[in-house]
Amino acid sequence: VRQEVGGRERDYFLLEYAGGDKLFVPGIREAILAGKEEIAFLLNKCILQYPGRWSELVFLCIGSDRVTGDCLGPYIGHQLLEHLNTDTHGVYVYGTLKSPVHALNLSRISRQIKILHPEGLVIAVDASLGQKKHLGYVTIADGALYPGAGVQKDLPPVGDIHITGIVNTAGIMEQLTLQTTRLSTVVALADVIACGILKILPAETDLSPVDLDYANSLICL
Repeated sequence: VRQEVGGRERDYFLLEYAGGDKLFVPGIREAILAGKEEIAFLLNKCILQYPGRWSELVFLCIGSDRVTGDCLGPYIGHQLLEHLNTDTHGVYVYGTLKSPVHALNLSRISRQIKILHPEGLVIAVDASLGQKKHLGYVTIADGALYPGAGVQKDLPPVGDIHITGIVNTAGIMEQLTLQTTRLSTVVALADVIACGILKILPAETDLSPVDLDYANSLICL
């Protein structure tokens, strides 16, 4: 978002909380440093408050690599796979730049996740559209994500927790809006969100309930 402070207008990364409090972080580098802490805190909180039984974390990153505004999810998935240890057990990523999860295969991948990860806690990640003043907002909340709602697509809800980032404005010709979204906006949001997710994941951890109490392994901010 753009804000004027001391007579000077500049770009800020904005995090808004349920109670109405807001955190403005100036600049992309500062946004990554401060924003990842806030995202890690909120995601940590949602995971620890999840009432169901789970033994695996599954990140379902939704979007198409062919549309700039819609590639937020795949780019985050790509970053997660790059940084996660290949021997790490109990953390799985679906949806990357190379193998995106989008409208055409979402139902199939969702069924596959239910079969392969029956006790998986699914965290859905996707881009969204909103008001101009909300550009750059990141939302982390309990409950399912409704992908495609911003572009009038009727897709099944997915996830137990969801993360969304507003990459552009909604209202008119949403599909064209996604196609003309600035790549810098998507990359900046993806960097912050991915850094926040990675901050709560132990580097080399087996998340099985036998070997690990996940609640004690999280970085509790």
